[in-house]
Amino acid sequence: MKRELNMQANVKTKNSKNLKVKALADSGCTYIRINKQLVKEKQIQTKLINFSFEVFNTDRTKNGDVTKVVPLEIKINEYKEQLKATVMNLNGTDMFLSYN
Repeated sequence: MKRELNMQANVKTKNSKNLKVKALADSGCTYIRINKQLVKEKQIQTKLINFSFEVFNTDRTKNGDVTKVVPLEIKINEYKEQLKATVMNLNGTDMFLSYN
């Protein structure tokens, strides 16, 4: 049995691009993440952060270093929020959304 929650989300980027993305809601996720490949393909505007940090997958392999974020407005059904998503490799999913 799969224990994941996938959903369709509407995302508006800082440079006014409206995108429909496949998002995975993940209670173990520390940061909201957006796929590096999606950012490149859709030419989404990023912002450099003042520091970098390493990110590891659940199997403890290194995913990479985070150096950029994407300011976004995300909408799922009637819920809307302004957020910043870290840019990284997500292998098949557009976004990871953290929830508590």
